Amino acid sequence: MQRVILAIFFMCIIYVTKSQTIIQRDPSIEAMVKEVSADSLKSYIVKMVSFGTRNTLTSTTDKNRGIGAARNWVLSRFNSFAKQSNGRLSAFVDTTTYKADGRRVDRSINLGNVMATLKGTDPNDTRIFIISGHLDNMRGSPTDSIGDAPGANDDASGVAAVLECARIMSKSSFPATIIFVAVSGEEQGLLGAGYLAKKARSNNWNIEAVLNNDIMGSNNSNETNIIDNSKIRVFSEAFAVTDTGRKALTIRQLGLENDGKARQLARYVKEIGERYVDNLQVVMIYRNDRFLRGGDHTPFVENNYAAVRFTEMNENYNHQHQNVRVENAIQYGDLPEFMDFEYLRKNTAMNLANLANLAKSPGMPDSVKIEVKKLSNLSYLTWQAPKAGTLKGYYLLMRETTSAVWQKKIFTTKTEMVLPFSKDNYFFAVQSVSADGNESLPVVPAVGR
Repeated sequence: MQRVILAIFFMCIIYVTKSQTIIQRDPSIEAMVKEVSADSLKSYIVKMVSFGTRNTLTSTTDKNRGIGAARNWVLSRFNSFAKQSNGRLSAFVDTTTYKADGRRVDRSINLGNVMATLKGTDPNDTRIFIISGHLDNMRGSPTDSIGDAPGANDDASGVAAVLECARIMSKSSFPATIIFVAVSGEEQGLLGAGYLAKKARSNNWNIEAVLNNDIMGSNNSNETNIIDNSKIRVFSEAFAVTDTGRKALTIRQLGLENDGKARQLARYVKEIGERYVDNLQVVMIYRNDRFLRGGDHTPFVENNYAAVRFTEMNENYNHQHQNVRVENAIQYGDLPEFMDFEYLRKNTAMNLANLANLAKSPGMPDSVKIEVKKLSNLSYLTWQAPKAGTLKGYYLLMRETTSAVWQKKIFTTKTEMVLPFSKDNYFFAVQSVSADGNESLPVVPAVGR
């Protein structure tokens, strides 16, 4: 009898333990996240700082100083990672001539983005996911191409994250394609990103998400003196600039002002980032970028792609766009000693987890609709299987109209569901789910009649 009681006791413990499992992590993604190294990130940044300046207007032929030397080094890193990719990773510098514009470019320049493409393994999967940071930097003036400009945090931190993700992810395979890119010309007016976004649109690239990293490696602010390495901001546009006319009317009628592509991506990266990275909160900011400022995700948003920007929670303007100097006992300049490499490790891991989860997921469900034939307190949703990927099933997502994030996830293997919740009071969306539990981006239903 005593043995029976003990057996029941241990079974209850096992049941309670299992029932308390809240976070389900894909073991392969979890292993990649653990590979992200603060030491590797620091080594990348120290090397980029060693080029003296990476101003876009500097020489592209000098082997030791300037933007040309820096981008050749990034290319060499990508090529070294390609050796472990079984031929799936390839890299090059995508260049174009940009003529003087009388503003931040005072002479014609050779503008170059360093691109590394990790080709997807599914020939039927055309999806592309991009991670970016900008290689160029600036002193107090964007046209000062002479003086030293370390650019450790702005934006060697973003490029370091791109490199570290490429180093780790190139050893694995994904159904969809991932592009790692260090763009140039950000400080001259988002030139490299603008060139790439236009090229992508003209060639009909199927880009589902762009993760732009810019100023993400310091944990403290000047003036307010806040020190915190547990939060990172994600900036997202409410809806696309192409959402005009009838589209804008539909958004207003259905109350979907917070459900554009970028905003959905921001919700996604918050959920996945916090799932895989401990002691990190992804804080959603309902703006495309910081107040009256811009970043390299913006040209992609303007070309109707889902794109967001990651930036540290507390910016320090003593170390941003400053000439290196000591003034009134304050050290100015974007120097490596003002960075928190453990914080950068977490932010990089958050990027990697999202890229991997997206690239491993099936495509988004197709033709998602909510039935409105008659007035009803029930909500009837239908959808079709995605065009690419192997499915386990779908998640139907729910949230109250005032909630920033999805609050409920209901799994089903069917392509329809009737919910005892009114469409008046909730927003809904549908995700595809792989056998490993990797979710696609959500799709908000259109009106079905």
